[in-house]
Amino acid sequence: MPASAADPIRVMLVDDSAVVRGLVTRILESEPDIEIAASVGNGQMALSTLERVSIDVVLLDIEMPVMDGLTALPKLLQADPGLKIIMQSTLTMKGANVSLRALEMGAADYIPKPTATRELAGGADFRTELLGKIRALGQARRRNANRPPRPAAAVSSPRPAGAPARVQIHPSTTVTLRTAPVESFDVIAIGSSTGGPQALFTLLGTMRAGTVAQPILITQHMPATFTTILAEHISRVSGWEAREGQDGEVVRSGRVYIAPGDFHMVVEVRGAEKILRLNKNPPENFCRPSVDPMLRSIAAAYGRRVMTCILTGMGSDGLKGGQAVVACGGTVIAQDEPSSVVWGMPGSVATAGVCSAVLPLPEIAPWIMKQAARR
Repeated sequence: MPASAADPIRVMLVDDSAVVRGLVTRILESEPDIEIAASVGNGQMALSTLERVSIDVVLLDIEMPVMDGLTALPKLLQADPGLKIIMQSTLTMKGANVSLRALEMGAADYIPKPTATRELAGGADFRTELLGKIRALGQARRRNANRPPRPAAAVSSPRPAGAPARVQIHPSTTVTLRTAPVESFDVIAIGSSTGGPQALFTLLGTMRAGTVAQPILITQHMPATFTTILAEHISRVSGWEAREGQDGEVVRSGRVYIAPGDFHMVVEVRGAEKILRLNKNPPENFCRPSVDPMLRSIAAAYGRRVMTCILTGMGSDGLKGGQAVVACGGTVIAQDEPSSVVWGMPGSVATAGVCSAVLPLPEIAPWIMKQAARR
């Protein structure tokens, strides 16, 4: 029987370091809505535990004896496809590469691996991030397990011309869809967070280089180094020329620009050209890079000829920016709840009534390509 939303989120810690397990245990054990259901030292032990213990979220180390995290990951998901797995990663180039591979293999998210030194120096940040991700993923796991079947009339097409309409997505969720765009656009802006890399690989793997002419600007919540590796992975799966944005460069067609970790990426107008600017203004929505400043700047620079897509992620980053896009006449669409790892960011724009479509992930690229072909 699926656990109810009122039950504590059940977490399994998988790490060969007793010190790390101890650090994480001390953070979690004081939280009444989180329960440490198991604490083990390698992937094989995790698999054995999963056979007899109900688990919602796994915190999985990468390097372990007997069975490492990358080997255990697909086996855990095969045993329980709805399981939410957070990889523990070092903030290094190697750690970023392995973490992105894990996300491609089905991990829900990652978190920097804790150390005693890091905890003493800045434990509050780690604690906040850890608890936020466990709660968001645990709650998503419960909702998915208890969700009623998707209605036959799924929202899979834009609202036709006319007044906005109330549309039921699920028995418990009704949204207002705006009129669909009647012309093409000059830029595509994408915001994403938890589950975002996987969603980006799917979207851009379908909307491959050459299928649309417009440049694509992406803000994905990630630290420095990780965004470098993300750009490399996107280039590999999509054929796009994807790279981190550089301060002062001109936005060109046929390229994907990714906001570098720890920098907001915005657009400025210089004569007939659009220029990328990077800044370290204060975080917005607790994030830097943040989606909102990117969208506000794009709306100001491009006006109504903006296509914005908000993908899976925690929180509501992208809502205020999406409202700015719509206020300038641009278009916003969002990923639907069943295909999202966490329906925070897309849910916030969907329920605020700024979207022209709320779509399953596989339908987003075809919808954008169809709109991009309009004249």
